[in-house]
Amino acid sequence: MTMTDRMARDAASMIGNDSGVAAHDVAIVMGSGWSRAAEALGHMRCEFRPTELPGFVAPAVAGHAGRIRSISFGDTDVLAFLGRTHLYENHGVGAVVHSVRVAAAAGCRAIVLTNGCGSLNPDWPPGTPVLIRDHINLTGTSPLVGADFVDLTDLYSAELRELCRNELGGVPEGVYAQLPGPHYETPAEITMLRRMGADLVGMSTALEAIAARAAGMSVVGISLVTNAAAGMGTGALDHQEVIDAGQSAAGRLGEFLTSIVPCVATSGRS
Repeated sequence: MTMTDRMARDAASMIGNDSGVAAHDVAIVMGSGWSRAAEALGHMRCEFRPTELPGFVAPAVAGHAGRIRSISFGDTDVLAFLGRTHLYENHGVGAVVHSVRVAAAAGCRAIVLTNGCGSLNPDWPPGTPVLIRDHINLTGTSPLVGADFVDLTDLYSAELRELCRNELGGVPEGVYAQLPGPHYETPAEITMLRRMGADLVGMSTALEAIAARAAGMSVVGISLVTNAAAGMGTGALDHQEVIDAGQSAAGRLGEFLTSIVPCVATSGRS
């Protein structure tokens, strides 16, 4: 067992001991602006600061609450990560995907990855939730080490996306491009991404999704459009805009999550 695996197992064990839950059903990673939506998910059994658990680092980005919660939502046990570590924080890829590996060690068979993102589609204004259909990983790295060949053909589960669409109705789907950040993209780069087939752009999620698939979890990705991508709008890009958009949509995002978690959990148990 590697040191990475051991830290994930030890963190999961601490969560299980404090929560009294032998195996959680669904994990949710909350991106920029999503943290307030966690309040809609149900009764919190226990909460940790990341630095209280092995392998985690404190979030360094505004809009990420920096808490890990075990939540009872009906008959579903949810493990929620309110905040994430980003590649540009220079803690390494292992730190970026540690929450995913902890979720797998805690028994989760499915994971919901959320983020705040820029829109390359003029029909998707700020406040629009979008299901991720596929991604383009432009970070130049992977969470996998060695000859670990993982099929990503159906990385963002088609079954779960269909369940989410049936439950929510009318929610669009798109291709998400992850760049390393922390700078925003130039208009020329956005033009390139549009020609590559991207609809959304951000600085997270793709590496976590790969790690989740490698761990055997079903993956749902949800982006909240927080701004028009560079050159698509009229103003300069600002992280505060990302936070404000998430806070404005917190109520709707909470409803969004409470609608899809039972669907994801049911599929994850099958």
